[in-house]
Amino acid sequence: MAEVKDIKVAPISLTEGAINALKRIMGEQNIPEGHGLRVGVKGGGCSGFSYILGFDVKKDKDDEFEIAGMKVLMEKSHAIYLLGMEIDWVEGLENRGFSFNNPNAKESCGCGSSFSA
Repeated sequence: MAEVKDIKVAPISLTEGAINALKRIMGEQNIPEGHGLRVGVKGGGCSGFSYILGFDVKKDKDDEFEIAGMKVLMEKSHAIYLLGMEIDWVEGLENRGFSFNNPNAKESCGCGSSFSA
């Protein structure tokens, strides 16, 4: 009998625009093979928590997910703050960058990079 591997559902989603921007950034910054997109939170920011978004290697406390062919890393304890969040890429006249649509955020700051839970 074949061994069944645990399949984890990604707690976040990435829009097509975000995936395209991340792939472009990976190429421009020559991100090494084996690195994944780290998504998380840290204390600070004007509303209490701020988002972590960057490229990193998997650590012992991480869960690993695959979203549209992209390896996504998240510290297990961060999922409670990020469950259901959508990351998008915004390109407008006044704003350019990643946006975080987090249903767990009670309040977000004006810049959109921090929140309270």
